[in-house]
Amino acid sequence: MKFTVSKEALLEGLQKVQHVVSTRTTLPILSNVLLVAENGRLQLTTTDLDVGITGSVEANIQKEGATTLPAKKLVNIIRELPASEVEVSVDAKNTASIQCGPSFFKIIGLGQDDFPPLPDFDGANEYRIPQQLLLDGLKKTGYAISTDETRYVLNGIYTSFREGKMTLVATDGRRLAMVESDLDFPASQEVDVIIPTKAVQELQRLLGTEGEVLLRLSDSQISFSVGEHLLVSKLIEGNYPNYRQVIPGDSSERVELPREAMLETVRRVSLLSSDKSNSVKLVFGKNSVEVSANSPDVGEAKETLEVPYEGKEMQIAFNPEFMKAPLQNLEEETVYLDLIDEMSPGVVRIDGSFLYVIMPMRVTG
Repeated sequence: MKFTVSKEALLEGLQKVQHVVSTRTTLPILSNVLLVAENGRLQLTTTDLDVGITGSVEANIQKEGATTLPAKKLVNIIRELPASEVEVSVDAKNTASIQCGPSFFKIIGLGQDDFPPLPDFDGANEYRIPQQLLLDGLKKTGYAISTDETRYVLNGIYTSFREGKMTLVATDGRRLAMVESDLDFPASQEVDVIIPTKAVQELQRLLGTEGEVLLRLSDSQISFSVGEHLLVSKLIEGNYPNYRQVIPGDSSERVELPREAMLETVRRVSLLSSDKSNSVKLVFGKNSVEVSANSPDVGEAKETLEVPYEGKEMQIAFNPEFMKAPLQNLEEETVYLDLIDEMSPGVVRIDGSFLYVIMPMRVTG
């Protein structure tokens, strides 16, 4: 095979697919990117057997063909080349010669026959979702996915298509983020699935703010078509816990918080929390909230924020990282913190269909 392609196009194409490649693989071909040159385009595909991604870039194809080359090595080479046309030719033994201006590289690849094909989605259920809607939902929930591999059903985003709504949920057992959005789909396509973390991360890289994503679902696999790219992934099998039962009922107090100012305050005060006492305490009084952190071996920090609050005086403590996460990923200027008492979970809400449940920590002193 032989083709020429602009350095920028090839680098951008490779960067979109390179993250899937596993560094710790027992099958050498899984470290490679599959290149297929035909019909005026160069198609790039990577997979780790759980997640696969494919995209294509415009290229001048002199001789059609296919090969696989070491992905990370290829990205590093293309990144360092001078900006101009890149000419690539591959011989019968899958050795690629790369010429760009005065630079010349030769890298050894593997034949495409052993490269695992991406699954087929013929006859699968289809859902059309605005890219902006899905991107926004993943951003508002993805940070709460569990990293504890012993509870593998929590290592992804629970995605439910029910009653004309798409619901996205993530939890690690100590906090929970949920977003609901209206979506048109036939009642016969109601289903609940768990999309693994790696697929969620790749999808966030691909999604933009314009156009739609075509989501296809088979029994054990999911695929997303985003523009020129296709992302496929295995689904997590298992039963997701009943998340609705951890959402508290009616709260006794609601505090209106300026999101940006609250984020900055928690960020500053938490500098003096420590591993032993990793919490920030919120004390609510008339039109104010005092945010403090106290570590016997480090010191203490305290800051007061003016907020419209007329409720009863109360205090509650939260893990500062869990407190900052939604504030960093929301766009709204105002958030609401609903509280029952100092031992019950707090709930962060916005004017819209988002909620974030956060477990309190024991208040000391």
